[in-house]
Amino acid sequence: MLACMSVPKSLLIVYHSMTGGTRQMAEAARAGAASETSIVVRLLHASQAGPDDVLAADGSIFATPENLAAISGQLKDFFDRSYYAVLDRVNGRAYASLICAGSDGRNAARQIERIATGWRLRQIAEPLIVCTHAQTTQAILAPKLIAADDLQRCCTLGQAMAAGLALGVF
Repeated sequence: MLACMSVPKSLLIVYHSMTGGTRQMAEAARAGAASETSIVVRLLHASQAGPDDVLAADGSIFATPENLAAISGQLKDFFDRSYYAVLDRVNGRAYASLICAGSDGRNAARQIERIATGWRLRQIAEPLIVCTHAQTTQAILAPKLIAADDLQRCCTLGQAMAAGLALGVF
């Protein structure tokens, strides 16, 4: 008699970071998600991720800096390369977003929401926006250090996403 083997659920975290802030946020989300041992967590830079990664994931977290009030070009490129290849093949899957913003991040969050709506993904949390208040050229280009409380929020989001996937809630 063959034993039933279950395939572990997986969480994909796709990120782009120019100054390290978004990378720290994505890594914190991965650390939180990794606490759920029954979930496979993959953290990929946007340049390395593609449609096969999206199709293989049960849920996704998209993380981007706010660049000129928009998602980063690298994350946009990921969506451009992946969009039509996964259209109508990921309906109902869970997603969340992380935004490292210099001002407010809402437009970047809206862009991800519009793409996710086209993919018919299910948003499981409001966009998590961390505002660095970087407004000068020097501050914008400087390496970022995300505060511990903000990293904890990212960790908690990753943990909640993984727990929801493990329990079959999403």
